[in-house]
Amino acid sequence: MSQSPERFDLVVVGTGSGNSVLTPDFDDWRVALIERDVFGGTCLNRGCIPSKMFVYAADMAHQAGHTGHLGVDSSLDGVRWPEIVGRVFGRIDPIAQGGEDYRHSLDNVTVFNGDARFVGHKVLEVNGHQLTGDHIVLAAGARPFIPPISGLDEVPYHTSDTVMRLESLPERLVILGGGYIAAELGHVFDAMGVSVSIVNRSERLLRAEDEEVSAAFTEIVSQRMDCALGSPIIGVSQSGSQITVHTKARDVTGDVLLLATGRLPNGEQLGVARSGVELDDSGYVVTDEYLRTSVEGVWALGDICHAAQLKHTANEDTRAVAHNIANPNDLRAPDHSGIPHAVFAYPQVAAVGATEQALRAEGRPYLKAVRPYSDTAYGWAMEDTTSFAKVLADPETRRLLGAHIIGPQAPTLIQQLIQGFQFGLTVDEMARGQLYIHPALTEVVEQALLEL
Repeated sequence: MSQSPERFDLVVVGTGSGNSVLTPDFDDWRVALIERDVFGGTCLNRGCIPSKMFVYAADMAHQAGHTGHLGVDSSLDGVRWPEIVGRVFGRIDPIAQGGEDYRHSLDNVTVFNGDARFVGHKVLEVNGHQLTGDHIVLAAGARPFIPPISGLDEVPYHTSDTVMRLESLPERLVILGGGYIAAELGHVFDAMGVSVSIVNRSERLLRAEDEEVSAAFTEIVSQRMDCALGSPIIGVSQSGSQITVHTKARDVTGDVLLLATGRLPNGEQLGVARSGVELDDSGYVVTDEYLRTSVEGVWALGDICHAAQLKHTANEDTRAVAHNIANPNDLRAPDHSGIPHAVFAYPQVAAVGATEQALRAEGRPYLKAVRPYSDTAYGWAMEDTTSFAKVLADPETRRLLGAHIIGPQAPTLIQQLIQGFQFGLTVDEMARGQLYIHPALTEVVEQALLEL
């Protein structure tokens, strides 16, 4: 006779944002935390945080040798890659371990290390141990997508999960993909002195961004790196230590291959169908506005149920799920009305709201203004020639529909526009309802708003 599953009040699958579900409301609940990999999830261990630590070092390296136009002679003498890697993970790894140790120390929390799979209605199995819960939170995130390319199974490759722990820098790096991961890691390795090639079937990098931003970004990056764009990939092969990507247009060869071809949600890997949890056609867990799945008592948050796959979106979800489980008579929906994002490449990119091409496809009227950094005193001091802020607004309500910035400090500059977007301010209120520091780069936002 099979043993009954161990029962918990709350089961959380995934310890990224899922770990933050455990607010003080659940201090007297019996809780199970399940993690198949390193405690803390993607963002802490192999995503946003380590990548930005590498990006900051890359920004410093890239700046060297690019100051001559200011009358400042500078050059990059070299980079000590093992020290850079050690700095990053010497700080991150103890945080991950400390987080797990803390959860182990709590009397009401049991941590399970291993792959979780549904084996029945609200029943999970981890390393042969079955457990169930009154509430189950699916926060298992996403994983790199490995495209079905001929020959790929026969060559070594890295993804964003592994490439940041390379023991030494390659001479040549080939990146497949043209999204934010390719852009950020391409910047990191190029700035460190690696010869970087980006292979992408689209003719533009960051093609999900506003068309003017994407075009400008592609032009700038193409001047730094070898970009093989707009040609289908035929296959991949290896000769000795060299890996070659074959496209219809040409071959691209390097020492290391990095796949940056997107990410897949992990719902199917959990076998959620065995519990009756519905997935959409793209594999995301289907939820209602309160993040309830199709099974009562099963919730989902973050990358497993959102195509945006952003940490700040997952954090917003976490707050909502934690509140809703603890307060079933006072349900709250997370606010996804204007999800901002940023790309920490060179140049930096940030945006909130609709792109111009989306508004055009929708047939929606809009006002548009684009102002270059060079129109501001600080941008003029920088001698910047490529950066700009772009704003789109409704001609009747004069509220912001979208905002897009490319250039230094873009993720910081966009925040004032995010605030205006979220609070429903008109562009006039944003432009004239506050004083802008002079001379600061924020004036590029002011000037763009005034132009509408």
